[in-house]
Parts: sequence; structure tokens; C-alpha cells
Amino acid sequence: MTEEVVKDFPTVGVIGGGQLARMMAQAAIGLGVNLRLLSTDPSDSAALVISDVWIGAHDDEQAVLDFIEGVDVVTFDHEHVPPELLAKVIEAGVPVRPGPDALINAQDKIVMRQTLSDAGIPCPRWRAIQPGTDLPTAVDQCRAFGDQVGWPIIMKTSRGGYDGRGVWVADSSVVAREVMEENPLVPPAAWLLEEKVDFTAELAAQIARSPHGQAVTYPVVRTVQQDGICKEVVAPAPGIDEATAIAAQQIALRVAQVVGVTGMLAVELFQTPEGVLVNELAMRPHNSGHWTIDGSVTSQFENHLRAVLDLPLGSSAALAPLCVMVNVLGTEKGDLYAAYRHVMARDPHIKVHMYGKTARPGRKLGHVTALGSDLPSLLERGHHAADYLAGVIDE
Repeated sequence: MTEEVVKDFPTVGVIGGGQLARMMAQAAIGLGVNLRLLSTDPSDSAALVISDVWIGAHDDEQAVLDFIEGVDVVTFDHEHVPPELLAKVIEAGVPVRPGPDALINAQDKIVMRQTLSDAGIPCPRWRAIQPGTDLPTAVDQCRAFGDQVGWPIIMKTSRGGYDGRGVWVADSSVVAREVMEENPLVPPAAWLLEEKVDFTAELAAQIARSPHGQAVTYPVVRTVQQDGICKEVVAPAPGIDEATAIAAQQIALRVAQVVGVTGMLAVELFQTPEGVLVNELAMRPHNSGHWTIDGSVTSQFENHLRAVLDLPLGSSAALAPLCVMVNVLGTEKGDLYAAYRHVMARDPHIKVHMYGKTARPGRKLGHVTALGSDLPSLLERGHHAADYLAGVIDE
């Protein structure tokens, strides 16, 4: 840790040392604000590039309370800090943005579904199985729900799942029983059942919202998942009409208002013939918005910092007709730096962003972006660069 900060600029405390905090650091450099990081390990992605690093766990009360001394506002790289601990941070006089009342909707999927349903925001049909329900009763509830909405159904853990983890597809009550037997939950985690939506595309709508209520919307994007992990983003989403894009943005604005978000909000959506449905929420910068670093006037990371500091928000306008972002997902192969020569020589206009992580299968190691107007060409260029970096291809 270091005390060398610019005294007349605020210090933002970021809890969590992943790549989102790392990319926040890039935005903080331009704004001249100080970042302090609470990271579990000095080798974490953000800890490698931020000078003021405190080592500690996000759920260690003493570590968090020590970390916030001298910090002007607290924000996050992830949503896992316990709400009761965030309440103590607020009691200590440090603003938390987004606050615990908003963040619980990203921490607990059942709370989120109930909040959105109560507000009339369109969601897939769902049912919660209360914590502590015995297995035979839980299986009966799965059977009744599947018979009601149609099999297969989606089973989710209400807490802790991300990037495809904590999500299963069950095509019968027999499979539902197997899932619950093999994955026992510890309260307050519970089972969330959802209908399996027959969607035509997966979309994401992002907004930035400040404490005094200013909000800006980013273009709605199309996302493509690979094994539950975001692989590709196209901005703006191709093939959707203006009415769908506006509806998605209005839903995101409504969600932000209902839950009281401060900072970036990403609303993941299913596009269906009947309209859009909310899938998941993230109250922080999000993978679906990484394209904004190169493709927007103001990146999601800069607008997140502006929002949590209650500064006027920057323009979200796109810098090109289309922007494609492709994630670099780890494999057993790949010498990342050695691949630069080919990738950069083949396509001088491609932008490469790496996260300082060692490779392992399925891990998000970085992303590439390509801007232009020809979607097939942008997709080919983006996927070639990402696959070459990961070692999927060698020519």
C-alpha cells in the first residue's frame, strides 16, 4: 500500500481485484482520480497495475473497515460483499455506490426476480424454492413448475453463480432431483426455477446513473455465449428494430430507478417474438460493455467512475457504425505475447486488451475489438485475433 496520492482529487476504493478494476484504473488515469484496491492476492489482475493495493478478503469485516479509512467512496469489481458489511461501511461515513439495497438484487436472483416482477418489468416465468425445503417437497415443486411452463426448465442457485456456473437445464423431475442432490445449497442460497425461454437473440442494455439521477444509455448490444461465458458482443445489436432497442433501453432505465442503482448497470435480456425479457442484472461495468473502451466517446469504466463520484456523465455515443468485441478465452495452448506479432501485423486496426492472467481453459484472458461498417468482416477479424491469441488457430 502507499500514501502517495493527489490530495485535492478524490480516492475511490474498489473492492475486488479482477479485470474490471484493472480497466477502471485506465479510466482513473485520465480523470486523475486516485484508486485504492482491496484484492485477495497481489497477483490479481488489477493488483498488478494499481499502486495502492490492500490485501484482504471482501467478506473480512476488519479488512474492509481498515481499507475504507481515507477513501471518499466505495465501489466494486464484483457483487459479493455482504450487505451487512456494506451497511457498516456506510455507518462509518463512506458512501457505497451502488448501495446495499440496490446490490442485493445482483447478489440474490430471487430478490431480483421478486423486485422486477413487483414493478411489472417483464421476466421469464419463475418460482423460488424456499431455503431448507426437504428434497421430496423440492422435487414436487420442480415437477409442478415444469408441468406448468413446459420442460425443460432452468435451475439456478440464487447466490454466487456467474459465467454459466450455478445454472443447470433439467428436462425432467428426475434430473432436477439429481441436480439438487449433487449441489446442496447452504442458506440463504436457494433454488430458483425459471422457464427455458425460446429466444431469438441475447441482448444487453447498459446505462450509467449518478446519485442525483442523471442517466445515459449505451447502444443495445447483441451477445453470444460459449459454455455460459460471453464470447462475442456486437454494438449496436444487428437485426433488431428501433422499437426493440428503445424498449430494452427503457427497461434498463426503469430497473435502475426501481432498485436505485448508482454507477453502471447492465441488464441482460432475451429477445423473443413477444418482446424482451430480463435475464440477469450486473451493477458494475460488464463484459457486454468492454467495446466502449475503443468504440464509444466515454467508456463504461469512465462513466462508472464519474457516476460514483457524482460527476456529470459523458457521452455514450458510438465512434463507428459497428463495433465487435471478442473475448480471448484460455485453452491448454497459447503463448499470448508471442501471438502479438501475427495478430498485430495481420490487422493493424485491431485493438488488443489483455488482463495479466495466466492461461487456463475457459478463463477470460482478455478481449479484442474491431470498429467499422462491414459486420461479416469485423466478426472474422475479431474471432481470428481472439482465437490466435488463445491458441485455437495457428495461421
